[in-house]
Amino acid sequence: MPRATSDRFSRAHQPSAKSKTSDASGSAAAARNPIFNTERFGQHILRNPQTAQSIVDAANLRPTDKVLEVGPGTGNLTVRILEKAKHVTAVEMDPRMAAELTKRVQGKPEQRKLDIIIGDFVKADLPYFDVCISNTPYQISSPLVFRLLSHRPLFRVAILMFQREFATRLVATPGSALWSRLSANVQLYSKVDLIMHVSKNNFRPPPKVESSVVRVVPRDPPPPVEFGEFDGLGRIVFGRRNKTVHANFQAKGVVEMLENNLRTWASMHNVIVNPNLDVKQSVEDVLEESGFSESRAAKMDINDLLKLLNAFHDRGIHFA
Repeated sequence: MPRATSDRFSRAHQPSAKSKTSDASGSAAAARNPIFNTERFGQHILRNPQTAQSIVDAANLRPTDKVLEVGPGTGNLTVRILEKAKHVTAVEMDPRMAAELTKRVQGKPEQRKLDIIIGDFVKADLPYFDVCISNTPYQISSPLVFRLLSHRPLFRVAILMFQREFATRLVATPGSALWSRLSANVQLYSKVDLIMHVSKNNFRPPPKVESSVVRVVPRDPPPPVEFGEFDGLGRIVFGRRNKTVHANFQAKGVVEMLENNLRTWASMHNVIVNPNLDVKQSVEDVLEESGFSESRAAKMDINDLLKLLNAFHDRGIHFA
């Protein structure tokens, strides 16, 4: 049988004592979803077989591939992945859905190719995988992307479905309305493409918003940039993305934070900090000399952000 990492798995179908109040709310949830109250975990079951097949086809799976699937639900994507891949590890939060998925492959050859991890994807110990495919529970969209990009060894490709606005932010370009810290962070470490839009009518229960599917390919080798540093700079300049970079560095608490970062960094690297160093003036000098003082994050591309980060590092100023 597929292995599970939670004792709750064996009790997934046991009835539990409920008050009349919880019975009523459960009935209402069942009316929305006849199988489970999937909304509890932000999940919406993909029910359109053509859409499911298109998502799996986009991964260009090989017979030797080991696949990580996040949020398999009742397995509408899983069974199609199992047809093409060598092995699938499915991470599912809801033990009842994991039980349904197990029943779906029980007694079939695919049973030996499937492992199930029951629990929070963000906290789970992930195995090696070549490809990730996910109908992503909405509340873990951002943690999922960065957990994947920080995973080693690097995977080959990820096919991920998100709420449309989130997906559009991932592929946004500098100067567009949705270019953001998220866009820059993800595109620094990967190439992201929009594959397809998916109507909310393809799900059960239908979500309130539309969805889209993106392809994420990690940059290999990864850029030699510490994520915390790049993200720390992004937090400042994208804080008010249409304001000038200079104005964002003048925001309350920024200079104090940079002073604390400098002391922490110096302590970690056994470096003596010049007691006469004026961090506020150093920031002014960097912005002026780099030419980014009057730039706005809304129109700065990744190369601009990297140049600015390097200019700060040359002055001993750090963001993590």
